[in-house]
Amino acid sequence: MKARIQNTILFFAIMAFAAINISAANTSKKSSSLKPVTDLVALDMPYDDGGKVLLKWNVRPSDSSDRTYKIYASSISEKEGWVEAIKFSANSHLTKDIELPFWAWTSSSDVHAVQLNVVKYFPEMNYETKIYLKLEEALGKKKSSSPIVSTNTKGNWFNLPRINNLIFAMVILVVFFWMLSHAKKKDLFIRRIAGLDAIDEAIGRATEMGKPIYYSPGIGTMSSMSTIASTSILGEVAKKVAKYDSAIKVPHFDPIVMSICKEIVKQSYLEVERPDSYREDCNFFVSQDQFSYAASVDGMLHREQPAACFFIGYFMAESLLLAEVGATTGAIQIAGTDIESQLPFFFMACDYTLIGEELYAASAYLSRDPMLVSSLKVQDFGKMFVMITTTVGLILTTLGTLWHYDVLVKIVNSFFEVY
Repeated sequence: MKARIQNTILFFAIMAFAAINISAANTSKKSSSLKPVTDLVALDMPYDDGGKVLLKWNVRPSDSSDRTYKIYASSISEKEGWVEAIKFSANSHLTKDIELPFWAWTSSSDVHAVQLNVVKYFPEMNYETKIYLKLEEALGKKKSSSPIVSTNTKGNWFNLPRINNLIFAMVILVVFFWMLSHAKKKDLFIRRIAGLDAIDEAIGRATEMGKPIYYSPGIGTMSSMSTIASTSILGEVAKKVAKYDSAIKVPHFDPIVMSICKEIVKQSYLEVERPDSYREDCNFFVSQDQFSYAASVDGMLHREQPAACFFIGYFMAESLLLAEVGATTGAIQIAGTDIESQLPFFFMACDYTLIGEELYAASAYLSRDPMLVSSLKVQDFGKMFVMITTTVGLILTTLGTLWHYDVLVKIVNSFFEVY
């Protein structure tokens, strides 16, 4: 009897063990089976300038790091011309990985999304070319392929991710016209710039002493911002020179700058109704060699002993050579440049120095033209806006990180990220 019971127990144990093994084998077989992706969708990539496609399909429970997806593309037909475009693990490339702002893209962990630059693989293609695509899943040696999908790429008229830049530009435009209307009604405040206030003093002194004024726009071309600013200042200086009936001399390094400055000075004399005092030779060409120019101008300063010298524009190593010789003549010297490496030399050798943006604000400061003043005010508004929003964004990002509020951090980053 006892032996029969033991045999019965042994029989049931063997059956249970066999059932467990069969179940495990079936489970393993089921998990290792590959079902093709049937919901693959190919779309033109939104917001781009053409040449990219977007592939989307739902995340499946079987997607894991041991499985691999491959995307193949063809620009010929469904049967030939296939090129392997990209390969990645099955648990990657989700819609949340696409770096687009929240107002232009819906992020999710349940949908795969792949941007594919097909022009990279088919340089000869155009917007009329149809692109064929398929998705292959691999697990070890087993593979499954999705149905073939197709789409055409096209350039988009509107780039929605940059709507934040459009809004900012519109705000700046509204502020500009608002400032312009106020500038026409009343004089807007501009911070005092000592170097520009000294222009009247320098020209007045030259008139009293009967000595010329030297104005050097530097060695820059007309593509240099500092040279453009210098020509604007030259126009205002020339007006004051014409009013005081003094003499101005402008030695030039670049022939094109010389031609433009000639017209500017001539127009300045006309505006103050002194065309008879204008002299064609007040603007003259010296040399396009940096140190030849410096040596020649130094010789002129030493011989003529001017009462005022202006060094405003683009300067490099010649800055100290010019300013030092000018200082030995006893002239009032006003300098200005946006080249930081040359500012220390002007600080030491000149009476007044325009630093950086003071050079760009000089034309508005001197002329008080409503258009220029309003432009200057809008620049100040833009700087203030950037400072305030950057500070607020920094605070919100810090708080979102400390409180693990990822949504807040993502929203702030979307507004400030450059697209």
